[in-house]
Amino acid sequence: MTIIATYYGANGWLIEFDKTRILIDPWLSGDLTFPPGDWLIKGELGKEIEVPKDIDFLLLTQGQPDHAHPPTLEKINKSIPVIASKAASNVVSEIGFTQIKTLEPGETFKKNNLNIQASSGAPVPNIENGYIIESGIDSIYIEPHGFLDKRIEPRNIDVLITPVIDFSLPLAGKFIKGKTVLPQLLKLFNPKTVLASTTGGDITFTGIINNIIKVDGSVDDTSLFKDTNTSLINPEPLKEYKFEKS
Repeated sequence: MTIIATYYGANGWLIEFDKTRILIDPWLSGDLTFPPGDWLIKGELGKEIEVPKDIDFLLLTQGQPDHAHPPTLEKINKSIPVIASKAASNVVSEIGFTQIKTLEPGETFKKNNLNIQASSGAPVPNIENGYIIESGIDSIYIEPHGFLDKRIEPRNIDVLITPVIDFSLPLAGKFIKGKTVLPQLLKLFNPKTVLASTTGGDITFTGIINNIIKVDGSVDDTSLFKDTNTSLINPEPLKEYKFEKS
C-alpha cells in the first residue's frame, strides 16, 4: 500500500491513497485576509498554483480563511464531495458546493475503503477539527494547530501532518502548539514519519499581527526525535513524498 503526500504551503495538502485523492485546506490563489482588514494580517502567495485534477474529496479542518480559503474554493468544481468542520461547511455551502458532509469531533465518514474520523481541534474560537484518515492499512493524522484531542486512544499512525513550531501572541498565548504537542503525538501514535506543516511555502505575511508573533522552535530541530524511530520531513512545496509498505 502507498501514501503520496504533496505540500502546497501553509495548511494545504494533496493526499493520495492508491486511487483516492484528497485535497486538504487548499490556499492556491489570491490573497489571504482576515476581518477587519489587511492592516491586521495579510498573506500573499509567491506564485499561484493550479487546482489539482481528479479530486475525489475536499477535506477542511477549519472555517477560517487560511483553511477554507474562499478565492481558492471558488475555483474548485462544486460537485466534489466535501468533508468539513461545521464552520467550514458553512463556508462551502455559501460558495455553492452541493455535497457536504459535516463532521463533529468523534464522528466518522466512511466510503468504500476510506475512513475519516474527526477529532477535536483548535478553538478559533469554536472547536474545529483534526482528522485520522485511513485507507486499508495506511493511515494519516492531521491537525494544523497542534491541538490534540485527549480522547484519542494510543494507536499506530503511519504519517503525521502537524506543525512543529509554536506561535504565540501577547495576551492571547499560543495559537499554534506544534513544538509543545509533538512529544505527545510521538508517544500516542508512534509514527514512521512527521511532515512539518502549517508554516511553510512561498508566502509573505504583513500586518500588525505578523509583527508581534513570537516563534518558538524550528522545522530543522530533530532533537525531539532522538529517542524514536520517526523521521522528520520539512516538505518542499509541490514535491511528492511517497510512503510505501511492503
